Amino acid sequence: MTLRWEAFLAEIQERGEYDTPQDADRAARVVLALLGAHLVGDVRAELAARLPENLTLILLNPLRATEPLSPERFVRATAAWIEGATEPTALWDIGAVLSTTADAAGDDLTRRVLLQLPPGYDLLFGRPVPGQRP
Repeated sequence: MTLRWEAFLAEIQERGEYDTPQDADRAARVVLALLGAHLVGDVRAELAARLPENLTLILLNPLRATEPLSPERFVRATAAWIEGATEPTALWDIGAVLSTTADAAGDDLTRRVLLQLPPGYDLLFGRPVPGQRP
């Protein structure tokens, strides 16, 4: 493991208040696999390049989404993929992972990621768009 991976995981663990790095790792892998299924082209490749190597393949080789998931369906899908999760705990997992991902990506790339997703994902990334109410 590189320090970069450990630092990224530590940030997710702190934000998600996980007991173990394994819990943070599980959340990161599930959330980023689902996110990767909804991103295409240069944006997906750029985001993968800014994340630790362990997560690059998860983001670049995801299952392909047949249709864009609304933020609500993204939360339900995350809950379904994490053993023992509920929608509120999945929302917590998503917030910890996507806010850490947004910090790693930077504001410009995060804006471009959000342009590829249905409205409402800005809140999941912890980046509410000014002037828009949920």
